[in-house]
Amino acid sequence: MSVGDGRRRGGDHPRLGKKQRQHLIAKLIETNVINNQVQLVDALAVEGVVATQATVSRDLDDLGAIKVRVPGGESAYAIPELPKEQVAPEDHLRRVFGDWVVEVGCSGNIVVLRTPPGSAHVVASALDRSGITAVLGTVAGDDTLLVVVAEGTAAASVADRLADLAGL
Repeated sequence: MSVGDGRRRGGDHPRLGKKQRQHLIAKLIETNVINNQVQLVDALAVEGVVATQATVSRDLDDLGAIKVRVPGGESAYAIPELPKEQVAPEDHLRRVFGDWVVEVGCSGNIVVLRTPPGSAHVVASALDRSGITAVLGTVAGDDTLLVVVAEGTAAASVADRLADLAGL
């Protein structure tokens, strides 16, 4: 079923918060060719989400969306990912953690981060690109993120640093 056929695909999304709406926008852009903001407003409406063009414009800016050429010469929105070798600056990490991390805990060499639903991958991506040497890697679910801490490093100290970044 396509976005443009007028039927709801994902059911109603009553009163989505900003982060949930932006997550849905990213999904729509990833799975459909969205040429303009009006089309995106319409696609959100098909999903049961009411948003104005001004709101969508701000969301696209927050998401870092860009226009790219698609086959046929048209342009469509895309959300670029940071190249794996690019290190995210500390202020980006602090902003991502401040926006999305709601709880931090640890056990053994694992730090557990909790986020609102659908946001764990955003935090994981930022952390993977942070250059923090004590972090070996991350595994993201929907609202939970596991951070594997390097042997010889206390997970509690990494948890404290991540909690500080989140303002917790």
